[in-house]
Amino acid sequence: MKRWLKLVAIGLSGIVALLLLAGAGLYVAGGSRIHRRYDVQPPALSIPIGDTAAIARGRHLAEAVTGCHGCHGDQLQGGVLIDEPMMATLYASNLTPGRGGIGPAYTDADLVRAIRHGVNSQGRGLMIMHADAYNRLGPEDLGALVAYVRSVPAVDSALPPMRTGPLGRILVALGMLDRDAMPLIPAEHIDHRAPLAPTPPPGVTAAYGEYLVSIAMCRMCHGANLGGGPPLDEGARPAPNIAGYAAPGVWTEAQFIGTIRNGVTPAGRTLDAEYMPWDVYARMTDEELLAIWRYLESLARR
Repeated sequence: MKRWLKLVAIGLSGIVALLLLAGAGLYVAGGSRIHRRYDVQPPALSIPIGDTAAIARGRHLAEAVTGCHGCHGDQLQGGVLIDEPMMATLYASNLTPGRGGIGPAYTDADLVRAIRHGVNSQGRGLMIMHADAYNRLGPEDLGALVAYVRSVPAVDSALPPMRTGPLGRILVALGMLDRDAMPLIPAEHIDHRAPLAPTPPPGVTAAYGEYLVSIAMCRMCHGANLGGGPPLDEGARPAPNIAGYAAPGVWTEAQFIGTIRNGVTPAGRTLDAEYMPWDVYARMTDEELLAIWRYLESLARR
């Protein structure tokens, strides 16, 4: 009996040792992924600093299309996104020149690198930064966004140090925090050598609507062809097939615009702003929403 108990104890000790060794390996692998450096040379870009029209355009993009204020705050003062010691402490940076802000430390090229490539000024990939969508920004809009960020008044907002806890590192190594449509570290999936693509001329066209859909992150939830996607969280609704809404006899363009403006579908269902930020997209112009509708119609015809 004693011999059997001794063998069981030895076996359990071996299992525990193997688990600890595996955990240590995953911890190191997760840290390697988090701290990987990217040699990214941002494209040469003319930043229209002080240009009131460009700044207004950049502000409109941040407030109504790209959703920058959703993470970085109404004044771009930043804010904590996750604060779980075992998992991670992650925050959206204070983008202003105030205390705790990155404004003085980041050059215009650093801001372009962060927005378009998801890489910070030290060359590390940013987490929970939707550069995979912002990579599609045209040169004029990208320059306007940087000009807007530079125009924002200083806000004092010191944030805690960014860190990833042991459980977080293990989950990062296992890829359990990644989703196909929402990668944890977008820099891993971006072609950093791709040239800036020209912006389609603004107007009520499917081409311009496709551009807006891309930079507004619609595909993150609704899928590559906007045909729907799985729930983002347990208990959430699946993302609907919004391309199908543009099929003849389903929704009209007026119903589409009304849904975005008011957050209520033609069937009377209220949209959950936590998962469908209609209150952000409601700030788009009628021309922008009509362009998106034209793009949805083009998808429905296919």
